[in-house]
Amino acid sequence: MSRLPESLHVLERGWLSSNNILLFDGDRAILVDTGYVSHAEQTVALVRSALDGRRLTDIVNTHSHSDHIGGNAAVQRAFGCRITVPAGMHDAVQQWDENALLLSVAGQAGDRFSADTLAHPGDTREMGGLHWEALAAPGHDMDALMYFNRDHGVLISGDALWRDGFGILFADVLGTGDGIGEARRTLDAIARLPVRHVIPGHGAPFVEVEEALAAAYARLRAFEEDGSRMARNAIRACTTFSLLDMRRMPLADLPAWLDRTPLFRIANDRFLHETPERLADWLVDSLVKAGVARREGEWLVAA
Repeated sequence: MSRLPESLHVLERGWLSSNNILLFDGDRAILVDTGYVSHAEQTVALVRSALDGRRLTDIVNTHSHSDHIGGNAAVQRAFGCRITVPAGMHDAVQQWDENALLLSVAGQAGDRFSADTLAHPGDTREMGGLHWEALAAPGHDMDALMYFNRDHGVLISGDALWRDGFGILFADVLGTGDGIGEARRTLDAIARLPVRHVIPGHGAPFVEVEEALAAAYARLRAFEEDGSRMARNAIRACTTFSLLDMRRMPLADLPAWLDRTPLFRIANDRFLHETPERLADWLVDSLVKAGVARREGEWLVAA
């Protein structure tokens, strides 16, 4: 089995922070995605160690969600690098629109930064001594980009394709767009590429591209057939994200927290029609059953 090019170094992170991808070219380096804000200090330390004296010139973001851009400001302060974002998220970043960036919508945090340059679908750039094409990857984020190197068949997929699926389809959950249709078109585009390696936004790099695509298509079909399944997936995933950040939550506060967080309230109103109390009961049982949380007295604790 072929290996990733030696100029690529993947810092695989936990699910609170996206993976960080360093691409080396001589004494310079570019970083793709920077993790969540509460991990920013750790991200800077990991990047500094991996650089081993090289100069970080650029940050390139695949999309605008908090677990991919949260370390931008801290990394830029530490290394004096430029920041490139997908063109579609430029206004939201420059105005720091926390609603458009889904920060306030999902009850998440971010450290404000400004973009220096924009990337558009169809753009090409050199990273790590390799030639990369920027490809539109709407679905999870309507303005997202992937980066593909044809020489080695490497796809930096962001959250458009994981080994076992893809990121939350926020547009469908919130009723703001056709995330399912766009995600299918993105998967179709990936399927047409000669991809041999995928570096996802979360999880280890993988070569089982056909299997991953099959799993992603199956998940899309399941969401099309049952919108409540998609809504529950979004609530469960974003609660897990928050729990990983806070480490524990008071069980008694969960119903009110779910009701005041726009993403959860809208998902419930559109698809589930549960009381906040019943939604909280289901959520706790689901997280405990999945092994990502446990009850400790009056607390829900990250496992």
